[in-house]
Amino acid sequence: MLRSRTTRQLHFMSGACLFLVLGVWPDAYGGDEQQPYTIEQSGDYFPDAVGNRWIYRGQITEGPLQIVDKKFFTNVSTVKGTKAINGVTVTIYHDTNAGNHGPSDSFYRRDSVGIVYYGSEPGTALEKQMTPYQIFRFPLKIPSSFPQFDRKGLDFGMDMDRDGTDEKIDVRGWNSVISQERITVPAGTFSNAIKVEARMTMRIHLSGSRRTITGSDVMTAWFAKRVGLVKYSERQELAAVTEDRGVVTEITEELEGYEVTFPKGSLSRLESPLDHIFTGQALDHELSQVILPTRFRSYP
Repeated sequence: MLRSRTTRQLHFMSGACLFLVLGVWPDAYGGDEQQPYTIEQSGDYFPDAVGNRWIYRGQITEGPLQIVDKKFFTNVSTVKGTKAINGVTVTIYHDTNAGNHGPSDSFYRRDSVGIVYYGSEPGTALEKQMTPYQIFRFPLKIPSSFPQFDRKGLDFGMDMDRDGTDEKIDVRGWNSVISQERITVPAGTFSNAIKVEARMTMRIHLSGSRRTITGSDVMTAWFAKRVGLVKYSERQELAAVTEDRGVVTEITEELEGYEVTFPKGSLSRLESPLDHIFTGQALDHELSQVILPTRFRSYP
């Protein structure tokens, strides 16, 4: 799943102030220059049968602008089951170490009109004010874009300038389905993977200095039919609240192995279910969401 953020984006926002000047969202892909086409069986790119499992090999680099610390990690994502949130049945995805931030559960609802993100555990104060929100619209159209959220005056849940008061934040999110392309990861080569980009921008209003700092998070993700998320990359830029140097963080996860089944009813008449496919080493590691929130797993 793409965590819009999916989730991933909101998890990182809760711990950092990101830096990039906000702008007005442009018309996606130059208006009418490209004719959209529709992806049939859009749901087949987001398999959510209980027991499905994905193993990801991750890399994260972060540090002050001139000093970079590189780390490698493993993340295993598994569909655990379902639960009810405010009367709505959602699917639970468990990650062992998404983005190298430890274990978490994320909640999604997929139906005929798309996928909605319902938050995560542990969640953040900011995320709880924003969910639920849609991260995909079905049927998928290439190219296409839609706004996910545009909220002002939310409680950031952090005291960035240490004046005893949590800051307020304005946040906007946008999800774009860009193209289909061939992509190679440790688990193999996937033709016609759907490329998705989730962007989030924000303005944090510092209560002490009355200054406003701006930030951005951009996540790109690729989804393969009857497999799910095969790769995502994310870039965050952290501005300094004081005179200290800012921090840049880049995160990548690539599919290393997977075990996916499909209910027969979810496939077209010409497709057969994939039964217990597993590639790569059996590492103890779980799924990323897009998403988009932060996820797009999941950019969710």
